[in-house]
Amino acid sequence: MTDHVKDKELKLPKISAEDVNVFYGDFQAIKNISMDINSNTVTAFIGPSGCGKSTFLRLFNRMNDYVEGFRMEGKIKIDDNNIYKKKVHVEELRKKVGMVFQKPNPFPKSIYENVAYGLKIQGISNKKIIDERVETALKQADLWKEAKDNLNKSALALSGGQQQRLCIARTLAVEPSIILMDEPTSALDPISTTRIEELIFELKSNYTIVIVTHNMQQAGRISDNTGFFYLGELIEYKNTKDLFTNPKNTKTENYISGRFG
Repeated sequence: MTDHVKDKELKLPKISAEDVNVFYGDFQAIKNISMDINSNTVTAFIGPSGCGKSTFLRLFNRMNDYVEGFRMEGKIKIDDNNIYKKKVHVEELRKKVGMVFQKPNPFPKSIYENVAYGLKIQGISNKKIIDERVETALKQADLWKEAKDNLNKSALALSGGQQQRLCIARTLAVEPSIILMDEPTSALDPISTTRIEELIFELKSNYTIVIVTHNMQQAGRISDNTGFFYLGELIEYKNTKDLFTNPKNTKTENYISGRFG
């Protein structure tokens, strides 16, 4: 066996969840979920509202830590490191695991300052480095051509779709390896949605992307693998095409055929 084949066989998942349970006080939001997510893939989480998909997504950058009564059992590993161990620096984790939210949330600053913000927080003060990273991130987010002559313009003056691409650029500027997206196109028009979808497709060559979406057609268009969540459980998780054309579980079949949800 060649070393290359060995490496491929031994390649660890980028994200691994093992027997994960989540509680908010007495309420159990996530029930015994295990899954692996490989590098440079797009993974979609689908399911009706309140089924636990956003809660599960937010475990990967410890956003649920802020919620009162939150408690987790089990393990979540990124690059084989348990991110819920006591010694983990959450700020360091969030540099590696970026997040894009449902509604575009640019800061009331210029386009340039929005993208540079995370770099300055990290203590980077070299203007040449910041300029380069801002330009690279805006290019990656397909916003450079529209913004390059107006970098001092307020981000709040951009359209909704442009604001969301700016938020993606802000995430990319700090050079994460994972990008979490919680319904990133639900507040956008169809043209802006298409641009974000095309962007996600391009970004996966350099990043591992996990997206929560209510839009099953979107999951079908952009993801490699899809997990169907229902009442806090992961009902089915596999190759997207296979899940949509050949679901093994009746609940999955009923959801994707529109019988509930």
